[in-house]
Amino acid sequence: PGAGAALRPCSSRVAQDGINKPVIDRIIRVDHAGEYGANRIYAGQMAVLGRSSVGPVIQQMWNQEKNHLKKFSELMVAYRVRPTVLLPFWNIAGFVLGAGSALLGKKAAMACTVAVEESISEHYNNQIRALIEEDPEKYKELLQVIKQFRDEEQEHHDIGLEHDAEATPAYSVLKTAIQLGCKAAIFLSERI
Repeated sequence: PGAGAALRPCSSRVAQDGINKPVIDRIIRVDHAGEYGANRIYAGQMAVLGRSSVGPVIQQMWNQEKNHLKKFSELMVAYRVRPTVLLPFWNIAGFVLGAGSALLGKKAAMACTVAVEESISEHYNNQIRALIEEDPEKYKELLQVIKQFRDEEQEHHDIGLEHDAEATPAYSVLKTAIQLGCKAAIFLSERI
């Protein structure tokens, strides 16, 4: 560069021309929070069941969640989205939910997985519909990410069912309570 020319560092920002910034902010913020919470749930489950027969299954799902969190962390930087202020709460609540369900047994841990992943899959489907209605071409990359993660969350849901989640005592009560918590977490993380 010539004398006096400023060097500009490379940026990982996304061109934001024409995007619906409030919608994208909400989507990325809540998805980052959700993936953060999922990581904490699996961390709690592994703390209790890591050495059990389902430990490797939980670890495999957790590894995918770690990739999801990494990607949404990158998207937060690229789109310049602030995280939810509730992350410290989700840190504790996620771990307690994971460890608490695991303390009830392997089936209850899988029931927790089914409840959470069903809620997240539904949430991702709602986001996919919203982005397609807005402009599928403009949000093509984000749609690909959300669709891939939705499919992986659905796999986790199915793994939970394969590991006898529905055989958990009071399964429907546990599932309903967890899903109500998920809906509240989604609502709050989108906004705060």
